[in-house]
Order: sequence, then structure tokens, then C-alpha cells
Amino acid sequence: MKNIAYNKAIELLHKVATPSGFLASAEKTTNYQRVWARDGVICGLAALASGDEMLIETFKKTLETLANNQHSNGTIPSNVLIDGSFKEVSYGGLAGRVDAVTWFVIGVCQYAKQTDNAEFVIKYESHIEKCLSLLEAWEFNNKHLMYVPLSGNWADEYITDGYVLYDQLLRIWALKSYNYFQKEEIISNKIDKIIEQVEINFIPKSTGEKYHQRAYDEMSFQDFMPCSFSPSGYKTQFDAFANSLILLLNIGSAEFQKKIIDFSNSLASETNLGLIPAFWPPVFPNDEHWNLLKNNCKFEFRNYPYEFHNGGSWPMVNGFFGLALLSKDKNADAEIILERINHANAISEFSFYENFNTTTQEPNGVAFCAWSAAASVLVHQSLYNNFKIFF
Repeated sequence: MKNIAYNKAIELLHKVATPSGFLASAEKTTNYQRVWARDGVICGLAALASGDEMLIETFKKTLETLANNQHSNGTIPSNVLIDGSFKEVSYGGLAGRVDAVTWFVIGVCQYAKQTDNAEFVIKYESHIEKCLSLLEAWEFNNKHLMYVPLSGNWADEYITDGYVLYDQLLRIWALKSYNYFQKEEIISNKIDKIIEQVEINFIPKSTGEKYHQRAYDEMSFQDFMPCSFSPSGYKTQFDAFANSLILLLNIGSAEFQKKIIDFSNSLASETNLGLIPAFWPPVFPNDEHWNLLKNNCKFEFRNYPYEFHNGGSWPMVNGFFGLALLSKDKNADAEIILERINHANAISEFSFYENFNTTTQEPNGVAFCAWSAAASVLVHQSLYNNFKIFF
């Protein structure tokens, strides 16, 4: 099964490969027939893992498309539509996308390292520097954590806003990736400052001056880092993507990281597909943040309980959890997660759905989703062929 699933995933990545870069899906769906920053880089990481020269070249084209359409203020496109001579560039819908900037920096540096092409970083150094200056400006208070608007990242119809954990971690990864080449003390110091603030403000019972001491003291922390906080307080859902990045970036004590792994494995074991929901627990109609969730959609509401971002299960997110397990030498657990990702991707004759209802196992979202395939490739190659993304 694992080799069939892998080959099907590679086949899908080939289908979404265009001269401009990776499309988000092979399905003819509005917005998905575009080159996206985050989707494209995640597919690009899978391309590097695969060693497939055509896919690696498509990753390069993805990065070139994003760089060529960087805004004068440093913003990287959320997505770019190129159809013949027609081009449309989006930097976000109701709000801009903070994570497009960090994924671009990560992508350039990962491509350069894995292909042994340091000149690629030099080529885009001015683009990266504009990105990093923009991220600095988005702190607003110069206290090392970025302030992210509602809808400001991949969970664009969810409730996270303010100091969103996921975005702080992507920034750390981006800075580490860039500093692999630059080796500048000022960047190293900035990384340390951001990590320090993440640990102070997101880890239970931490010491140090908090951004929001009252809200921190009033909140009941658990065995993971909460998804976000803002001047109005904390949103305490478990963010599987962010907590996987915590493990990959080796933030917090070994004891705390073990708590994250134990909680994640326990949560996955309670679901029918055996996958970790993207955010947990779901927001329900009688909950405090339901109206915030309900109104945060531009076209149609998709965040019903147990679906989409609101407790839905995403193969892509579980791919990063699989990588996190491997980073802690938990190969057997990672193999189980890979089997479950492959099982989910294989539903309806390998339709590679975007996400699934965590209770009913019914597929949601778009079929032939490229980053669902990328998750399988990344974990497969990391598990069986010792591929290493660098963090």
C-alpha cells in the first residue's frame, strides 16, 4: 500500500505542475488553479524530498513566480493566477496573508540548501530582506511577536488572531533558514528573542514578563501551547500544525515536548481516521466564539463542528506531525501516521481530499489537493529514505 500511495501522490504532483509553479489542486475549482505561496512551498518541500527533477524545477518556478510578484512593500502574494497573457495577483482577501511571507523565505532557503545552490539565496536576498523588514514592522510594539489579523494565515476562516502561535513559529523557521546562509549575529539574536517570548507567553507555568499577564493567569493551560492570544485574552484550542512546528523547532523542554506528543497521539487515537484534527476542540453554536467563526467567511460557511478548520482532519497537517515524530526518533509512530494519511488520501480511488469530517470520515473541501499528496511524499521519504528538512 505504501508504494502505491506514494506513486499516486507523485502522480498528482505532476498533474498540478505548470510552467509557473505548483497549482493548489488538479480540480477545476475557483482559486485552486493558482500558484499559492504556502501550498506551493509545501509541495516544493515534497518535490525536494522526492528527488524528482521535474518537480524540483516546478518548485523553482513557484518561487520565481512569487518573487516576481512581490509587492513594493515586501508582501508576498497569497496566490497568483497566470492564464496565458492574463495575470491576477492576490495578497489576501478580507485580510492579508502573513504566512505567505514566511513560507516564501523558507522555500527559497530550503531549495538552495537541498540543491546545493547558495547563489539562489543571493539572487533573492533583496526580496528576503524586504520580507524580514515587513515581519519586523508587523510586531507594531517592537516586542518580538507579530500581530496577525483574523484570516491572516492558512486557517483563513477560523478564529485565531493577534499573537498567533503558528505565525511566530514560521517566522522562527524562516529566520533560521536564512541565517543558515547569512550567519549574522543580529539574526541569531532575533531568533532567540522570539523563542523567548513564545516560551514566556505560550508555555504553561512559564516565568518572565507576559504580554497579557491577567489573561495568562486566568487561563487554564493544558499539555500544549494554545493557538493564539490578543488584547481580549487567549483562544485555547490545540493547533496541531503549530504544535508540530514546536517539536520540529525544538522549542520548550523535553518534558513539555513529550506532553505535546502524548496529547497529539491520544487525540488521534480517538478519531475514526486516526488523524489529528487541525484545531481542537471544535467551536459549537453555544460557544463564546461561535459568532466570530460564523461571520468569518467571504462566500459560504464551511466551519461546521468537526469540519474544515473547526475540528476537521487534514492530511497536510498530519504530514507535519509525522515529520515532528521523526524528529524525536519516534519512527514507529510516524509510520502509523503515514499509513493513516495514505488511507485518507486513498478514499474515493485516491481523490486526495483537502480535509475530512473527524466524526463521520466524510471528505470535505477540494479533491486532488496537492498538499495532501505532499504530506504523503514528505513523510514517506523522511521515514524510508532519510530525507531531512532543515530547521
